[in-house]
Parts: sequence; C-alpha cells; structure tokens
Amino acid sequence: MKKLVFFLCLIAAVSCTNAQSFTPPAAIPPYKILTTDSVTITPANLRKNMATMIIYFAPDCSHCQHMMYELKTHMKEFKNVQVVMITFVQQIKAIQVFARDFDLKKYPNWTVGTEGYTYKVQQYYHVATTPYIAFYDKIGKPVKYIEKDPKVEDILATVKKL
Repeated sequence: MKKLVFFLCLIAAVSCTNAQSFTPPAAIPPYKILTTDSVTITPANLRKNMATMIIYFAPDCSHCQHMMYELKTHMKEFKNVQVVMITFVQQIKAIQVFARDFDLKKYPNWTVGTEGYTYKVQQYYHVATTPYIAFYDKIGKPVKYIEKDPKVEDILATVKKL
C-alpha cells in the first residue's frame, strides 16, 4: 500500500512539473472563429502592422466580466490594438449579450467570436482558466502572456508598450 501511495505521489509531482514548464508558441494561433455577426474570421483577417491582443474568455466567467467592466472605461487606450476575443461557448446569443453588455460593437478593432468545440486556441495556449490574454507586436511576435485573473493596470501597461 505504501508503494502505491508513493507511486501516485511521484506521478502527481511529475505532472505538476510538466504543466509548469509550458512555453506558449511564438506565433498567433491558427484560429477560426464565428463572430457575433455570423462571419468566419481567421488570422488572415488581422490588419497588417498593427499590434494584436487575443483574449480567451467565457461569457459567463465572473473574472472575464470583471475584467471587461474595468477595461470599459479605458477603451480609447486600445485604439492602436486589434483585440480578438475567443471563446469555446457555442451559444451565439450568450456571446452577443456579452458583446452588447460591454458595447463592443462601438469599437471596430474588437472582434468577438467562438471557436466552437474545436478547442484549438485553448489547446494552443494550454488555457486552464479564463481569461487568458496573449499580446503580439505589430509583426506578430509574442510580447507577453497573462494567465489567471489579469490586472487591468498590467493589461494597459502592456498595451502602451505595443
């Protein structure tokens, strides 16, 4: 019995070590999302020579909603960044309500959509919790990744550097 417990603890320790050593890929993920307007968008739709911020979120996630409430008063600071919000939730209505609640239609540089049940973006970044944010410079090179409960000050400081 002691050997079994030791073996299980050893497996758990190795699993935790591997999970912490993940380094995100050095490129914008090859996403394919359906927007709230029922249009399919891919990275090919991104504007050239413009920084990109990708937010992996869930419309019913309290951390995501809290982050958006705080960002809502700073939307002008994102004018030089294209923001792509991607979720796994397939209910377009829920995504539309989220976009409406935060007036995202007023900002043409913000795109909101679902990747459906493909989970490609989620797997690409190894997303465990939402929101997950990835920042890319004007040529598509990664600048920073933020996991777990991002601080608005940290988001805004990174956007200013882009």
